Amino acid sequence: MIRHLVFLLCLVLALPAQASVIRLVDDAGQTLEFLRPPQRIISLTPHLTELLFAVGAGSQLVGVDSASDYPEAARTLPHVGDYSRIHFERILALKPDLVIVWVGGNRAADIHGLMKMGVPVLHTRATRLDDVARLLRLLGQASGHAATAEVAAQAYSGRLAALQVRDGQKPPVSVFYQVWDRPLMTVGGSHWISDGLARCGARNVFADLRGLSPVVSREAVLSRAPELIVGGSDAPDLRRDWQRFGGLPAVKNDAFVRVNADLLHRLTPRLLDGVTELCEAVRPYVR
Repeated sequence: MIRHLVFLLCLVLALPAQASVIRLVDDAGQTLEFLRPPQRIISLTPHLTELLFAVGAGSQLVGVDSASDYPEAARTLPHVGDYSRIHFERILALKPDLVIVWVGGNRAADIHGLMKMGVPVLHTRATRLDDVARLLRLLGQASGHAATAEVAAQAYSGRLAALQVRDGQKPPVSVFYQVWDRPLMTVGGSHWISDGLARCGARNVFADLRGLSPVVSREAVLSRAPELIVGGSDAPDLRRDWQRFGGLPAVKNDAFVRVNADLLHRLTPRLLDGVTELCEAVRPYVR
């Protein structure tokens, strides 16, 4: 009888461990469950890699995309592909228990291929500045670092709140943000850079376009007459591209600025450093 009671007591004591199943819903509406935190994670974009390190899950990463170069420890991880394609055989060889993807950033065909292989896939979506805090919490929960993620998310949200535009900065200066020149690419209204421009007292002239990085024509840019042209540090020379269009307000005022693309183009806590730099660059042109 005593042995039986001891056995039952052991079962009861074991219940909390059994109840600590990780259950979450990703950004595609899928429910994922893990009996324990995944220990072999693959990230398929640089910002997801950086976010995983930020929540304390860096040691659980076994593979990343070729552009994942921050933090320094990410550079030593095996590469499983790039923005154009992923290598399924490399992913399978690493035996991941979770692959994290960016819907809209990774190719839909690649994500579908992973699903067909039966690999657990966590879908993420992100378009706004405040999505960083939400992603930190999601990845922290998925990797078993919810507490660390919550601290990081709150710190990020606090900094973001401080970037709110003050009253009296209207009308905003009109901005064309040039991502690339061939083809000529910009950012749409759903892009976090458009969100950042608004917080800096500026207005994206293509905020009405859908998609993160739509292709536009030079005629469309000229018709919208931006007062300021902004480009990332990885973009071609802006003055060279636009100097011959003397009627453009930005050209008349010699209003061209470049910002750190490594900071501004990645949805990570460092993004706010990029937005701060963007605001400082835009400030001289804000009325």
